[in-house]
Amino acid sequence: MAKHNAANTRIKREYFHYLKEARRRDEKSIDPIAKALARFEESTGHKDFKKFHREQAVAFKKRLNTEKNERTGKPLSRATVHSTLSALREFFIWLASQPGYKRRIAYSDADYFNLSDKEVRIAKAIREKRVPTLEQVHHVLATMSAETDIEKRNRALIALALLTGARAAALTSLKLKHIDMEQGCVHQDARDVSTKASKTFTTWFCPVGGDAVQIVTDWCEHLRNGLLWGEDDPLFPKTLVGLGEQGGFQAIGLARDHWSDTGPIRSIYREAFEEAGLPYFNPHCFRDALVQLGERICTTPEQFKAWSQNIGHERVLTTFTSYGKVPAARQAHLIRKLGTPAPANEDERLASMIAEAMRKYQSGGC
Repeated sequence: MAKHNAANTRIKREYFHYLKEARRRDEKSIDPIAKALARFEESTGHKDFKKFHREQAVAFKKRLNTEKNERTGKPLSRATVHSTLSALREFFIWLASQPGYKRRIAYSDADYFNLSDKEVRIAKAIREKRVPTLEQVHHVLATMSAETDIEKRNRALIALALLTGARAAALTSLKLKHIDMEQGCVHQDARDVSTKASKTFTTWFCPVGGDAVQIVTDWCEHLRNGLLWGEDDPLFPKTLVGLGEQGGFQAIGLARDHWSDTGPIRSIYREAFEEAGLPYFNPHCFRDALVQLGERICTTPEQFKAWSQNIGHERVLTTFTSYGKVPAARQAHLIRKLGTPAPANEDERLASMIAEAMRKYQSGGC
């Protein structure tokens, strides 16, 4: 069976170029599309896309229903199946307009990659996220050792993530010059920092309490005065690996380079929470925790708008709809209170904030 089709490779290259230059997609969003196409080609024996038939789409859907996740060994989730099929549907709609393919592929053929309405609802269902409490994160910071440079870096990384909600990719690319301890903020400059959608914005430290600010302050002073690093050096440098006393490779200090991906950061989080006796929370969960904090302490729409901007959201409704889901325990508390008349309180203020945000959104002012 063939493992490569030159014609398919050429047209895929054109499609990826179209996504990047015309649709302004970044490499990270193109990667899963490439994987979806590779998975489909494997199912057809790498037949030329010009020989595409709707039955290939039907057969591929059935195949996905029997495949297992390589990591967990469980059947593929509906969300994975839906995203894979959606990527293929978009590709074949585009392909139907390309020279050499117009007469062979109909736009309607791409619809055979659709799931049923029921399956789409399952795939898109919003499930409650596990979000760490501030107390849990402070406990993690308190239990982390800070004897070596690597341990100091790891603790400061988690502390800054709590203060700012910075994404893992941003944390890997921050430089010393981007943090201003005097003003209590981080300048996420897209020219240097890997921010989502290459947005540039400033994040001021959120009032999370505890020792987070002092931990980050001590780390910056250690880099500048202890290690004599400059402003263009990484704020969180990668680990330097070298030969140990026993002859094997091991961590021996800090390299003056950025991490190339976010994998090491996730490992730091996993080890820190495990050592603190807590379940693992990924870096993104800190953003959810900060949104929940903002919902509790912000009392006006303007305050919550500022809080939303602080974590990099241009529209406050993004914060409400994507991050602001009421936790189940809080939902139960609010529902039970509905039968008891009460004066205006924080819940009513939050409802007012949401209404005001929606009004501005509809008028184009948010």
